[in-house]
This record gives sequence, C-alpha cells and structure tokens, in this order.
Amino acid sequence: MDTEIRIVYNSAKEAEAVAKAVTPDNKKVPSGLTIKTIRKGSTVLTTMNCQTKMQTFIATIDDLLESVSVAEDAFNAARKSSQS
Repeated sequence: MDTEIRIVYNSAKEAEAVAKAVTPDNKKVPSGLTIKTIRKGSTVLTTMNCQTKMQTFIATIDDLLESVSVAEDAFNAARKSSQS
C-alpha cells in the first residue's frame, strides 16, 4: 500500500516547522514500512509504503496526522503569543 499526503501552508516557514516536527531523527519504523516527510516550498509532502497489515497502514497515517495537528497548534500558539 502506498500513499502520498500533501499539506499546503501559508508560508515555507510554517511548512518547515511542521516537517521538522513530524520527522524525528531517531525514530525507527517497523519492518515493511517506509515513511518520508519533506518540505517543498510551502507544502509538506509525506510518502509512505506499507507492506504489512492494513491496521499498521491506518495507524501510521493517524499518528502522522495527529503529529501534524500538534505541530500546527504549537505554531499557532507561538504566533498568537508574538502578536500580544
């Protein structure tokens, strides 16, 4: 199973912050799973290949989107704080 997830932001700075937040340097993935996240301009692009169970595929996508949400919340909180 393969997927590509693209999330577009208002700026390259936002996209870079999210891409870095969801790409831990030392995270090992299970055998049969590959995942890569990069920033292209203001877009965060994640590609994933899963050769194991559908449950692993879905759980990995869920984990990724949850991490993106947390990163976006942190970025938005920092932006609001700097505007105060």
